[in-house]
Amino acid sequence: MLRNAWKPIAATGVVGASGYAFYRYYYTRNQTFELPVKSKGEDGKVVMTNKTLRLLPMSEVDARVREHASEEARPRPGGIVWKHTTATLASNDPIEDANASQVIARDQEDPSGPGDWLFYTVMDGHGGYETSKLLSRVLINAVALELSSLIPKQKNSAQSSYLRSMWSTSSPTTPAVSSDSNPSVVSEAIQNAFKKLDNELINAPLRVLANNMDGQSFKDKKIPDLSQHPMALQTMLPAISGSCALMALFDTAHRNLYVACTGDSRAVAGVWEPTDDGKGTWRIEVLSEDQTGRNPSEIQRVQAEHPGEQVVREGRILGGLEPSRAFGDARYKWPREVQEVLSEAFLAGNGRSMRPPPSSFKTPPYVTAQPVVKHHKLSLPPLDQSSSPSTSPALRFLVLATDGLWDQLSNDDVVKLVGGHLAGVKGRVSKSELSSRVPTSTGSLGVEGKNKKNKDGEGSWAFVDDNLSTHLIRNAFGGGDEGKLRWLLSIPAPYSRRYRDDITVTVVWWEDGREQNAQTASFTADKPKAKL
Repeated sequence: MLRNAWKPIAATGVVGASGYAFYRYYYTRNQTFELPVKSKGEDGKVVMTNKTLRLLPMSEVDARVREHASEEARPRPGGIVWKHTTATLASNDPIEDANASQVIARDQEDPSGPGDWLFYTVMDGHGGYETSKLLSRVLINAVALELSSLIPKQKNSAQSSYLRSMWSTSSPTTPAVSSDSNPSVVSEAIQNAFKKLDNELINAPLRVLANNMDGQSFKDKKIPDLSQHPMALQTMLPAISGSCALMALFDTAHRNLYVACTGDSRAVAGVWEPTDDGKGTWRIEVLSEDQTGRNPSEIQRVQAEHPGEQVVREGRILGGLEPSRAFGDARYKWPREVQEVLSEAFLAGNGRSMRPPPSSFKTPPYVTAQPVVKHHKLSLPPLDQSSSPSTSPALRFLVLATDGLWDQLSNDDVVKLVGGHLAGVKGRVSKSELSSRVPTSTGSLGVEGKNKKNKDGEGSWAFVDDNLSTHLIRNAFGGGDEGKLRWLLSIPAPYSRRYRDDITVTVVWWEDGREQNAQTASFTADKPKAKL
């Protein structure tokens, strides 16, 4: 297996200095700690008070880290085994992240076959879970449908009918010649699918309203009470909450990888490269850019779309929304009058209301769901097993994660942690030791769109989880520092949101028979210390 064949780890979770000092003091005395929290005083003013919280034992921390984790191996034609792990850890209650994956095999009559489309997605919701949850059900299907329009329609094609049945009321026009081998065409199709889906989300409440108003109501501008309509909240909530979306699409027939990013989730790959000394190194390739008000290209884009306005303030859109691209977030897309009408029609009767748009709101939309799509070639063995396998560097794993992970770990940290895990490292390892034993090199850097805090390079990593995604989450919040890990995971919602975000991590890697070509110096990790 890969981890046996390869003998080749984050910024520690930044917590308030006063909060961690509370932990240091109270942990030495008992199994509780005090956390400074905001509360209302008798006069109604917000004041800081100390809340006593239970410090979770390590057994409960382990259970929480591993609770929502999965792993899957998919043997596919050509001898490649595709593997992926996914894990989530909530800070919000309920969690606002979501994820989905799917493999669609090409039809036997597909001129580009054999081969697969493998989809992996993570969604980072904000302002509620409704948008991300909906995307986890429909985004892959929407993209698959758009891609199916690039393939010539074959008679009795099971795949063609299957893709169309997943998502659509009408069949797209199919070309006479397959164009799904053209990266530019495929990238545009993915962009179109994202934009069409967001248009559906944003316009759904408007269609419900229009279908429930007669001509006289329009003339009198009388807004009906549709709060009890079966589609009231089902259409409004996914529109007014929001979500980033990150998708990796592997096209094994054409040896192509597409990464589509809307928002500030991030995709980072580890590329294994043999070296002359026989040890090898991991090249870090950042395959997406954080789309926030701190990304210079995003600042330039949104300012060009709204000349004369100060759209980006303190790294946020209109001073509020951090991602500059997102699904939903109708508060930044609907005109002010539309927001008022829809809020009265659908939400008022349910005791809800939309947050008013920012004070500087003038010329919406300010946010788009159009993704930036990047294409990369894959080095995979030929389906003809008689051919000699390539000896060129191969992209070996891909990490897709919501920004909760990247708030805590650097790209270099993540590649070292995954590379060490695949090499079979066990136990507690100092950060300096792993850096020297699992060397990395820099490829594409991407754009850092987050306001990163100072990072402490001291401490240790923990290699105690079999699941790669769980492994990354544990090390994001303390790793070998079990005291810190316990403290962070003992803070319940809503207080935890000051110290950590929801996290969703998917790691994809594959085995193709060339794992023995990757060699690095082996080493023994420190033995785990007794649990606290």
